[in-house]
Parts: sequence; C-alpha cells; structure tokens
Amino acid sequence: MNVTVFSAKNYDRHSFANSGRGHEFTFIEDRLRPETVALVAQSDAVCVFVHDIVNEEVLKVLAENNCRLVALRCAGFNNVDLDAAKQYGITVARVPAYSPYAVAEFAVGLLLSLNRKIHRAYYRIREYDYSIDGLEGFDVHGKTVGIIGTGKIGCVFGTIMKGFGCKLLAYDPYPNETMLNLGAQYMPLEELLARSEIISLHCPLTPDTYHLIDSNSLQDLKKGVMIINTSRGGLIDADAAIKGIKERTIGALGLDVYEEEEGIFFEDYSEGIMEDDRLSRLTSFPNVLITSHQAFFTREALANIAEITLHNLDQYEQSGTCEYSL
Repeated sequence: MNVTVFSAKNYDRHSFANSGRGHEFTFIEDRLRPETVALVAQSDAVCVFVHDIVNEEVLKVLAENNCRLVALRCAGFNNVDLDAAKQYGITVARVPAYSPYAVAEFAVGLLLSLNRKIHRAYYRIREYDYSIDGLEGFDVHGKTVGIIGTGKIGCVFGTIMKGFGCKLLAYDPYPNETMLNLGAQYMPLEELLARSEIISLHCPLTPDTYHLIDSNSLQDLKKGVMIINTSRGGLIDADAAIKGIKERTIGALGLDVYEEEEGIFFEDYSEGIMEDDRLSRLTSFPNVLITSHQAFFTREALANIAEITLHNLDQYEQSGTCEYSL
C-alpha cells in the first residue's frame, strides 16, 4: 500500500521505513488538516497522530482521491469525525493499547516531581544553590488517590499507587475487576473530587468528559488537591485550572497534555514568542509542571505502536478490514 504518514518525526521514519512489510511510505512533517490534505495525492492510506485534523472536509478530499484507510498511531480518536468517515466509506483503525505502563509510570513521575519539587531542586543545584527551603513535600503513603478512568492505564496507575500504600477511589461508568481487586472504591465523580488528595485523569476525551475539571467542579475539590493529567488536554478547562491555582484550591498541577496543544506540543518555539497566554500563565506557576505529551514515549511503546499500525495496514490490504477498526 502507498501510505502518507503525517506528523512524522525521526522515530516514525525509523519504525516504518525499515519495517520490511512491503508498504511504501511518504513522510510529511506537517499535520494533516484541510490545508495539507492535498499532499495525500494517490495514497491508499494516511497514517496520523493525535494532533492531525481528520474532519469532514479532510475526509471528503481523501475519499475523492480514493484513500480508504485512516490509520491512527494512537489510542484516542477524538480528532476524527467517525460519522463522516462512515459516510465516505473510509475505514478508521487505531492502536488500542501500546504500553499502559509508559503512561501510568509517567503520571507517577509527574506526581513525585511535583510533590518533592524535584524539578525546582534541579535548577537550584545548577545555580549552586543547595538550600532546601521551599522544597518541602508530603508522604504519598496513606494519601487518598482518586483515579478517573479505570481502563488499562488507570489500573496500572492504581497498582503503582497501591504499592505506595495509598487509599484508592475510582470513577468510571464501567467498574474494572482489576481495580476492585486492588481495594478501590467506586463512587460518583462529585464524591471522588471531594475526598481525593491526589487526582489522576486516565479517561478518554468524549463529549461527556470534555472539561471534566471546570469552574463548577472546582467547588467540589478538596482544598490543595494535586491533579495529574496524562490523557487528553480537553479534560481540564485551562481557565478553570488557572483560577483554581490562584485560589489555592489546586495545590499542584501536572500536565502532559493541554487543551490547545495542537500546533504547539512536539514543536520547538525556543527562539520565538509563545502566543498562547494561558499556557504561558500555567508555565509561570511554581506548582505547575508541564511536559509536551511525552508520557507515551518509551522504546516499548514506540515498537508496539509501529507493529499494531503495520498490522492494521497489512490486514486492510489483504481483506479490506482491520481488527482494530472503529
């Protein structure tokens, strides 16, 4: 198959170009969006990532060019208009799981760094400042941790936090037996927000979860709560987060995702001016730690993403269907 890979980085080129699967890949660094969809030309499939825009306008052009497969290199699909894809006869396939450990472990890393101010201590030492005033944290052991979304990643995160000796609270429309076996207590979202000292978000972004943390839910939060988000940026209203931090409702915030990250994360703006005022404001707070959507970024995860994506391409070429189609 002829496959155009958008949002292509060096690691994507290495994973796919050397696969030996017989597909012909064209790599494009830019994102797929209405302005770049013409670059697809005569491709049989496009391979896209989290920031590519696969809306009705894009899908219409793909269909007109006889491109019949959108292969996602990720688990989330909130950037794809599935109804339009069905209308135009385009199959959409994803990577449902690549490494829950990668994301869960990174969430714990954000938690520990924020709590013990490791990121701040690092910069102090580089300036030969060996004082520890202002770096006080708390024992994670014994704390109440709320986990929103208890799929594979949420359960791995819960297992790790159970090992720290934490009490686990959970919210998910579909309780997970693994989480129950860890001793987690499922409850309504409002109760979880009110009781949790640490909250970690591991749910997909859907119309029901959009701005799960907003100005209204701030009123339910326990004072000084730590919030970690390694899932999707749209789960947290950035304006509400800023308000919560200023009012001391949110005591610490760890973000690997941001609701307006498209066109910013994965890019280098070190020589330019950051035009996103909300992101600049969040970055300025000493109790906020932001990373650039890197929680997935391990050798194991990249290998699994490539293998499952290639599996989807192979299956579609052979049978016109994919095991992991949506």
